[in-house]
Amino acid sequence: MVDIALLKPKIGEQIELSGWAYNFRSSGSIFFLQLRDGTGRVQAVFSKSEIDAESWAVLENLTMESSVTILGLVKAEPRSPSGIEVQGSSCRLIAATVGEFPISKKEHGTDFLMDNRHLWLRSIRQEAIMRVRNEIEFAMREFFYKKNFVLTDSPIFTPNACEGTSELFEVKYFDTLAYLSQSGQLYQEATSSALKRTYCFGPTFRSEKSKTRRHLTEFWMLEAEASFMDQTENMALQEEMTAFIVSRVLERRADDLKTLERDIAPLQKAAEGAYPRIRYTDAIKQLQALGSDIKDGDDLGADDETILTKQYDRPIFITHYPVEVKSFYMKPDPEDPRFVLNADMLAPEGYGEVIGGSQRIDDAALLEQRIKDHKLPMEAFEWYLDIRRYGSVPHSGFGIGLERSVAWICGLEHIRETIPFPRTINRLNP
Repeated sequence: MVDIALLKPKIGEQIELSGWAYNFRSSGSIFFLQLRDGTGRVQAVFSKSEIDAESWAVLENLTMESSVTILGLVKAEPRSPSGIEVQGSSCRLIAATVGEFPISKKEHGTDFLMDNRHLWLRSIRQEAIMRVRNEIEFAMREFFYKKNFVLTDSPIFTPNACEGTSELFEVKYFDTLAYLSQSGQLYQEATSSALKRTYCFGPTFRSEKSKTRRHLTEFWMLEAEASFMDQTENMALQEEMTAFIVSRVLERRADDLKTLERDIAPLQKAAEGAYPRIRYTDAIKQLQALGSDIKDGDDLGADDETILTKQYDRPIFITHYPVEVKSFYMKPDPEDPRFVLNADMLAPEGYGEVIGGSQRIDDAALLEQRIKDHKLPMEAFEWYLDIRRYGSVPHSGFGIGLERSVAWICGLEHIRETIPFPRTINRLNP
């Protein structure tokens, strides 16, 4: 048995393939079968006069998405997208479909496709997206492995709603309450104090009632943290990582990007690095000049990010946000404490924020004051304060959303296609 993706070097060889029939047609004496096996797609051609009657009967009664095993000779075929086809000599049925395959070749609405997501994943477009997602995930892990970061996964259940309960899912945890994690960052600050450079990579949950094309209630995020790293080094690491990921996808998933009709010119720019750094106050002025009604002191919304990123040909960093609009743990800029040492990396072409990061407060007294300022329960953060009480060091980190990265790199309009089974405010099935 061989994978379709590995057929090209086997021209002139007899092979056995198993897969699903995604298309077919017959001229009466010649049968053309389009076969997919999850690794690729290939056409198999059968001549009635050259195969046994049982095989021909299987072909004549074939239905879309029935599973089969075929035998045949791999041949060069310049007219084929893959450059090959299979001259079939046998076809055996594994399992026929029960009735007509629900997702036919006609147009279907988004709700119908999402209701049948378990079947929609078999389409050539969805296969391509999932392969790009896989490539991005492994590129992330490889990058951090090479940078000597240690994978230290953070817990999913957390005992406290560290930044308020409005965006957290509450769950019963034996005889008490717990929350599904919306970030593993605080735990990474603890593990990086033990191992210097660490990261976690797993699902996170946000219960905000948002219906935008950028939001999911369950999504995957990589969060990295490093001791003795300042915010300038933090942004340099993010830029290097992003360029590495994009380069890897361009190198290894070119065919999938072509299937998705992705314009790769913006990705090629992103692979070059050299991402502009723009201070928040300058970004506000630029947005106002471009017609936005944003005011100084406001956080950037999705529309503002879209307007801003369309002015650049590669990702940009927006740095030094006002203290008031960012999280309690971000370190104020020593040169101007009204702002924090942070940055959001915005993807070009209107895709907006993909990465958020900052230098963390390393002074225990200041962090304690910030917890009080945000009216957070002090007892919930005693362990977090201990990181500063026992050998505090400058440290920084960031989180990158996997699905937003996939949406940008694939050029997708909506984030729901970036994950096998999306969870949104109005969707829990399938």
